[in-house]
Amino acid sequence: MDPLQVFAQEQHSSSDTPNRMTYRVQHGSGEQISLLGFGMMRLPRSQDEVNELVDYAINHGVNYFDTAPMYMGGLSEVLTGEALSRHPREKYYVATKMSNQNRRLWSFSESKRLYEQSFERLKVDKIDYYLLHSIGGGGMDTLRGRFLDNGVLDFLMKEREAGRIRHLGFSYHGDVRVFDWLLDRQKEYHWDFVQIQMNFLDWRHASSGRRGDADAEYLYNKCDKTGVQCVVMEPLRGGAFGRMASELASQLQAVRPGDSTARWAFRWVGSHPNILTTLSGMNRMDHLKDNLQTFSPLETCTEIENRLLADIADQMAGFPTIPCTTCGYCMPCPYGVDIPGNFAFYNDAVNEHVLPLPGKESHDYATRKQQFSDGLRKALPDIQKWARSCQDCEECLPKCPQQIRIPNQMSRIVEILRKR
Repeated sequence: MDPLQVFAQEQHSSSDTPNRMTYRVQHGSGEQISLLGFGMMRLPRSQDEVNELVDYAINHGVNYFDTAPMYMGGLSEVLTGEALSRHPREKYYVATKMSNQNRRLWSFSESKRLYEQSFERLKVDKIDYYLLHSIGGGGMDTLRGRFLDNGVLDFLMKEREAGRIRHLGFSYHGDVRVFDWLLDRQKEYHWDFVQIQMNFLDWRHASSGRRGDADAEYLYNKCDKTGVQCVVMEPLRGGAFGRMASELASQLQAVRPGDSTARWAFRWVGSHPNILTTLSGMNRMDHLKDNLQTFSPLETCTEIENRLLADIADQMAGFPTIPCTTCGYCMPCPYGVDIPGNFAFYNDAVNEHVLPLPGKESHDYATRKQQFSDGLRKALPDIQKWARSCQDCEECLPKCPQQIRIPNQMSRIVEILRKR
């Protein structure tokens, strides 16, 4: 591993707090980027709370903050901009995105308005890391409509030349042909970074049941071969690792009794040298502090630990869970269904072995079904939000970055609740 790419830095911040954060060097600029990045998608709605989190993060070495116009209905950029603007500009790098997924935003004028709005909300005159948001969904036709035919990508490249964008990249979910098409034209576009979903489960099991998607192993290796560094999203797979089946979590506890499953997941991601930063949505101070301990400095995984995680991933892939990361892009549902809430409860039932087994002849089927129903009522007291309210309108389908056939999965939940 190149020593210039992985190192810990110990210095004193303005609050006289020792900084032992692990940093990676950005290839083009030589910037030192904290290996722990702050994902701003799910923040507290109180500016004071956000300020406190951002202050603590910066004082302990975090300098990469990732947001987007669509997060929290636009509030994320506002909260992020206010919190960061209280610090010297050289203390942080801000990333945001061209979130023009909605067809009404595909025109050049609407996309440009979205771009300029980010500067105002973030209170900056340059954006350090700018992304084409969630390319892949809708395939090549959507890529052409959002960025190519309307001249938006040409415009963003000129903005990079002018210095208003310092680094240009894209985030990927969906059709891998779009991912390949963009990276295969690296000589033309000169991508500075690519944001991918990567964790020890998706490394070799991401494409299971997803149309046209690719495992993280393929995405990472293609970026590495192309010479483009990766920013990682969903290192905890939307919190799924925190809800891992107890018999799997116990295998990790036996090796490192004091470590959470989250710490295992972060260490695994950070052990890959072509990772520039690893995003974590930290809306609570205890989560932020725990993650800081993991990365300050990072202890990379051993070969034995890597093999253990690969084995656990194989076992997890055998569980009939739904690959939802609770990102909420599918919401709101026009019929009031809490899509992420239903899926999170269902996955917990699978991992906790509460889910009724296939075949109503099972001796404990009725007991398990009642337990499942009672648990769902507790998790979602408003029954209008239950899966049975789904009308199969498919409005959610193009919005889901995981390409989940949402109405089909809702039908699975409804079937469990039906009377014998």
